[in-house]
Amino acid sequence: MAPPATLTQLDAMAAQVPNGAQIAVPPDNSLPSVAMAKALIRRGVRGLRLVGVPVSGFATEILIGAGCVAEVQTSAVSLGEAGFAPRFSAAVREGSIRVLDATCPAMHTMLQASEKGVPFMPLRGIIGSDILAHRPDWKVMNNPFADGGDPIVLLPALRPDFGIFHAAMADSRGNVWLGRKRECATIAHACQRSLVTVERVVEGDFLLDERMASGAISATYIDSIAIVERGAQPIALLDEYRTDTAFLLDYARMAKTAEGFAEWCAIHVFTPRAAAAE
Repeated sequence: MAPPATLTQLDAMAAQVPNGAQIAVPPDNSLPSVAMAKALIRRGVRGLRLVGVPVSGFATEILIGAGCVAEVQTSAVSLGEAGFAPRFSAAVREGSIRVLDATCPAMHTMLQASEKGVPFMPLRGIIGSDILAHRPDWKVMNNPFADGGDPIVLLPALRPDFGIFHAAMADSRGNVWLGRKRECATIAHACQRSLVTVERVVEGDFLLDERMASGAISATYIDSIAIVERGAQPIALLDEYRTDTAFLLDYARMAKTAEGFAEWCAIHVFTPRAAAAE
């Protein structure tokens, strides 16, 4: 098994996240930890600042619905085939959360700057869009290697307090295997700490296996691991299980109102059976 300092229980992992923390989360097609989102809701954390890498989905939606979130920085929040994220949409209308608009390339670029240890990185493709009017922290300057007339946007490095995601497995050395979902590698490299739920822990060292190494994150970048079977559900996990579209559609129907969302949480987050399943 992984060293005791790394392997922990889900609730103990959630307890590491303070109010007001900035958390990077992957999109629904790239290993979100729904189990951790539920654990944070049960804990009653408040004022979270979420970073969607590069978009946000179900985990972000339920954290917003539960009143855990003060700010979202992302390029979109959606439930995919189930449509708009109803509690996110309601929070925007009510003004109860701050939304920092971005683009997918911009989200990746800001995290890649932290990943590389530089204070900013340039990005093309934003000049001429309305988004610059809403992002005073993004600076436009002339390319210093051109003769002039070549403006480019500089984006500040983004280094969230925590990266949180779910993976198929970790090994007994604390390395985490992601497969081809590399957004989570960027998250782990850029964030100050990485908290990861996994389906299982296996003996061995992924980094010494030529078949596994390219899809693994070194334990150097992982702070805590918790075993939570089916910890991404209702979202898909690689080839392990598929998205439960019927569940998401039912959620979207219930969460159209605050009362419906509270009822959904009572069933799927707060009941002893729901907590025990995680």
